[in-house]
Amino acid sequence: MTLVLNVLLTFLSVMQFAIIARAILSWFDPGARWPISQILLQITEPIIAPIRRVMPRTGFIDFSPLVALLLIILLRMMLVNAVS
Repeated sequence: MTLVLNVLLTFLSVMQFAIIARAILSWFDPGARWPISQILLQITEPIIAPIRRVMPRTGFIDFSPLVALLLIILLRMMLVNAVS
C-alpha cells in the first residue's frame, strides 16, 4: 500500500510541476513551438482540457491550469490524510 501511495504522490508532484512549467513557458512561447513546450503540452493537456471545457471563458486569461493545480493539491492532501 505504501509503495502505491508513494508512486501516486510522486506522479501528482510531477504533474504539478509540469503544469507550473507549462504556465510559465506559455509567457515566452505562446505558440508552443519549442520542443519542451510541446512535451509539457502533451503531458498536461489530458488534465487541463476537461477543466477548460467546463470552465466559462474569461477572455485572454486561462484559469484551467490554476484549477488543475488546486485539484492536484486537494487530491494529494486527501491521499495523505486517508493513510494517516
